[in-house]
Amino acid sequence: MKKRTVKKVVSSQKVNMGGILLQQPIPDRLIDQIDPFVLIHHGSLPVKKGKKQSESGVGPHPHRGFSPVTFVFKGEVHHQDSIGNNAIVSEGGTQWMHAGKGIVHSERPSKKLIDSGGQNEIIQFWVNTPAKYKMEPAYYLPLSEKETPLIKKEKAIIYVVAGQFEKITGPAKTYSPQTLLRFDTKSGANFPVEIPKTYNALIYILDGSIKSNDKTAKSKDMIWLNNDGEYIDINVLEDSRFILLSGEPINEPLVTYGPFVMNSEKEIHQAILDYQNGNMGELIERFD
Repeated sequence: MKKRTVKKVVSSQKVNMGGILLQQPIPDRLIDQIDPFVLIHHGSLPVKKGKKQSESGVGPHPHRGFSPVTFVFKGEVHHQDSIGNNAIVSEGGTQWMHAGKGIVHSERPSKKLIDSGGQNEIIQFWVNTPAKYKMEPAYYLPLSEKETPLIKKEKAIIYVVAGQFEKITGPAKTYSPQTLLRFDTKSGANFPVEIPKTYNALIYILDGSIKSNDKTAKSKDMIWLNNDGEYIDINVLEDSRFILLSGEPINEPLVTYGPFVMNSEKEIHQAILDYQNGNMGELIERFD
């Protein structure tokens, strides 16, 4: 098998999203997307003790046409939505939501975290949906760490969230072929990650540093890999947490506007009208 080479190491940029500071490796001024992945946000967010839940996190907002996925690394995220879901995802878990034809949801620190104070560390990434599935009904899947299958290697733990890896199948449903992995590794770990050659692939590093095919990347860097091999070589230089997102490119027109990911300007305009007219449902949040 041939080893994949590195196309580019990208340093993420700090962005301000409504007062919340986040690291954003994509999109940037040179990369619109790494199909099917449209956006990646990494946030290490302080939670102020005693502040009301309704005044923390991100309040009700709509989505259509893609899957916003959240990996929780520290703390707890409280999700509520317009199709009746109310769930808390804790450290090590994943919040998987397919927005489909439309959903309104909120993402806030849990009451437990608000009462004690602390930190939410999350990565949220947006996965585009093929046009033929964009208007399917929305669904939501909360996954705990215990519900996420894992593979233990020397000095490494790999969580399989979606797709297949080393005969393990992740529980999250995708609308195009993907393999999505989370890694917790120690210095000196060295192993290959087999990914179909047709999949676009990237690695985002939360902290630590790793090397792939003689290219070194550090905390908050993204490694964008070429589609020229069947495996990715991972050499961990210091204790590191990172994710690997890979998937078959959809190869369709992409038009985004705020919380909507569609194929045309006309579809974006319709999404805005549908939200304004209440066709994506209504969320009335409930707090203890």
